[in-house]
Amino acid sequence: MAKSSADDDELRRACEAAIEGTKQQIVMSIRVAKSRGVWGKSGKLGRQMAKPRVLALSVKSKGQRKKAFLRVMKYSSGGVLEPAKMYKLKHLSKVEVITNDPSGCTFTLGFDNLRSQSVAPPQWTMRNTDDRNRILVCLLNICKDVLVRLPKVVGIDIVEMALWAKDNTPAVTAPKSTEDGEPVPEAVTERDMKVTVEKELVSQAEEEDMEALLGTYVMGIGEAEAFSERLKRELQALEAANVHAILESEPLVDEVLHGLEAATNIVDDMDEWLGIFNIKLRHMREDIESIEIRNNKLEMQSVNNKALIEELDKVIERLRVPSEYAASLTGGSFDEADMLQNIEACEWLAKALRGLEVPNLDPIYANMRAVKEKRAELEKLKATFVRRASDFLRNYFASLVDFMVSDKSYFSQRGQLKRPDHADLRYKCRTYARLLQHLKGLDKNCLGPLRKAYCSSLNLLLRREAREFANELRASTKVSRNPTVWLEGSTGSSQNANTDTSAVSDAYAKMLTIFIPLLVDESSFFAHFMCFEVPALAPPGAAGNDSKNRSSNDDGNDDDDLGIMDIDDTDKKTGKNSPDLTALNESLQDLLDGIQEDFYAVVDWAYKIDPLRCISMHGITERYLSGQKADAAGFVRLLLGDLESRVSMQFSRFVDEACHQIERNERNVRQMGVLPYIPRFAALATRMEQYIQGQSRDLVDQAYTKFVSIMFVTLEKIAQQDPKYADILLLENYAAFQNSLYDLANVVPTLAKFYHQASEAYEQACTRHISMIIYYQFERLFQFAKKIEDLMYTITPEEIPFQLGLSKMELRKMIKSSLSGVDKSIAAMYKKLQKNLASEELLPSLWDKCKKEFLDKYESFVQLVAKVYPSENVPGVTEMRALLANM
Repeated sequence: MAKSSADDDELRRACEAAIEGTKQQIVMSIRVAKSRGVWGKSGKLGRQMAKPRVLALSVKSKGQRKKAFLRVMKYSSGGVLEPAKMYKLKHLSKVEVITNDPSGCTFTLGFDNLRSQSVAPPQWTMRNTDDRNRILVCLLNICKDVLVRLPKVVGIDIVEMALWAKDNTPAVTAPKSTEDGEPVPEAVTERDMKVTVEKELVSQAEEEDMEALLGTYVMGIGEAEAFSERLKRELQALEAANVHAILESEPLVDEVLHGLEAATNIVDDMDEWLGIFNIKLRHMREDIESIEIRNNKLEMQSVNNKALIEELDKVIERLRVPSEYAASLTGGSFDEADMLQNIEACEWLAKALRGLEVPNLDPIYANMRAVKEKRAELEKLKATFVRRASDFLRNYFASLVDFMVSDKSYFSQRGQLKRPDHADLRYKCRTYARLLQHLKGLDKNCLGPLRKAYCSSLNLLLRREAREFANELRASTKVSRNPTVWLEGSTGSSQNANTDTSAVSDAYAKMLTIFIPLLVDESSFFAHFMCFEVPALAPPGAAGNDSKNRSSNDDGNDDDDLGIMDIDDTDKKTGKNSPDLTALNESLQDLLDGIQEDFYAVVDWAYKIDPLRCISMHGITERYLSGQKADAAGFVRLLLGDLESRVSMQFSRFVDEACHQIERNERNVRQMGVLPYIPRFAALATRMEQYIQGQSRDLVDQAYTKFVSIMFVTLEKIAQQDPKYADILLLENYAAFQNSLYDLANVVPTLAKFYHQASEAYEQACTRHISMIIYYQFERLFQFAKKIEDLMYTITPEEIPFQLGLSKMELRKMIKSSLSGVDKSIAAMYKKLQKNLASEELLPSLWDKCKKEFLDKYESFVQLVAKVYPSENVPGVTEMRALLANM
């Protein structure tokens, strides 16, 4: 048999060298193969993963305590053993021999401090079972001796281990002690162990007991049948003894049976009695059930009768018509003292009608004859009351207005303008405002005729007030009438143009100040009073910028205080697209229609006195129109829009007539000097700007555009009638236009545009006229220069002196004839410029332009001569400039 590696001293010394310095002693060292392979179905170990290792068991003494370790050694690349891993044996919890290994040489060691790791424990494979048993026995001995406990052993019989240990009798010597009593660590080897394994694994007493037990039943193979017979005899003896015991207890059994039979009879009797009681109880339960059902029905009937009586009382109360309300609805008075009772009757009637409708009344009652009859009775009451109230209100509105119309003190009279005051009228109407609201709730269709009656009556009053006020307003306004011929060339009109006509526009403003707020208030009051579900028409007293001018007897904010919903609440609930908005505008048309004629009469009257006052009236109208909300009283906005159109139409009529007056100048015989409509337009524009006052800018700008366009076109036509003097007429008139409108052009953008247009036309006319004068005096000189310029496009300057009519001789003749006595020619040019000019103040600037233009042309001539005739001498530009400067 081969020698075990556990007896290899060289291996032990190599292990001791590897752990030198750790104060540990090697107890045993043995070579193993380490693997993590799993045994397959074939039962063969995965040898390809095996690695050579050395397992060494070591101990370390520390006082009276000892520690045991399991060290794993591996071979380095140089073949030297070195520590790889160390386990403390106090954590050894399990020793398991792998059963899948047929040889039984593979085992694993489980440590409790490694349970949390997911890596499987390594498998250790020995060369043979002797080596396996040897290391396992040594391991168990150390655990029992040093740690005083044994790990769990799995996969191997402990008896087999004990028998193997007994055959091999390994022993362990205890550590020696010194004289002082301290233990001295010695090399504890397997050979020196004197403690037997069987003593360690099985105690002496246990061994003696097992031997005695085994000695009792130890038999040879041939004694098996005798042993079986013996057991059978013992079994029969036991059964016979049991039967004998049972027979001996027979009297007791009989006594028990008699007792059971008596108990059975008693139970049968009890069962019979219980059956009788059960039948009686069942009959009693049925009787009780019947009594309870009758009681429940009686109780339910009582409750239902009580509820029915209460419900009938409610229905009767709902169907009852109080006598005082019936009297008010059918024949009561509508005097102011009785209105509170009428309102209460209306409220009760409306509530009673709503109470008989299905949502408020149980549908079960809706088809009852009493309910139907009561509903018909209430409908009849409603129709009667609505008819009576409508008739009364129609007559009441007419009587109020007739009373006011018949009293002349309500209207403007000669010498006295009276502001319309409807405070008393509204106060009297307000008494019936809540009545109208209830009438709308009872019968919405009844409001149509009432609204028409109110509009028809109040329209008479408003038209009478407006007519009387307008008539007295015109009669009391004293102002002289301006002529309508503003731009015609007649004399004397400019004197009347300065007449102050501000009273005209003031009268128009007063008409708007008095009546526009009144009409807006009337529209708002009408909408509230007649229960239109539309946004409020205007806050009280906010109908225009001039509302602060109201008289002290104005009723102010109380005019429209009907206790009806405020404007913001109404806006949220109805909105601008309410169907009542169309009906309101139609009613307002009936209410206010015809009153616009008196406003038109004031506009026409103002136009006849001073057409330019249309500008002021247009601005006043714009101011009032911008003060109205987009959803304000529809007719008032339409009225203001119509007035604005009327004023614009009258002003356009004035502009057209003035333009016609301008065009009439074209048909005059011969015009010289500044046309009369040029300065008159400046005066007209100045006055128009005074009337604008920050408003009507577009209206005036359009008039300016039309005026100036006609003026310029007419000027050009007049100038073309006499082409000889056309430029003189144009430059004089364009200059006059600029001079007269210089100040206004600086502040009016539209006039500034025409100012620049006139300036350009003036410069063009000046250039044409000056060129004509220069060519008239120096025609040969500049015609000669023109020929040279034309030829220079086709031939070189050196060839020009050889052309026909352009020789040096011709040049000298031309210079002699043109420049000899040049001072006289320049003087003649000045006289010609002065001769036909009507505006003497233009002469200095025109003469300066003429001298500059002549010098520019002469300088060009000198340059041409120097280029074409370099050897010829002509008077220089400097000499000519000095000559002109002295003229």
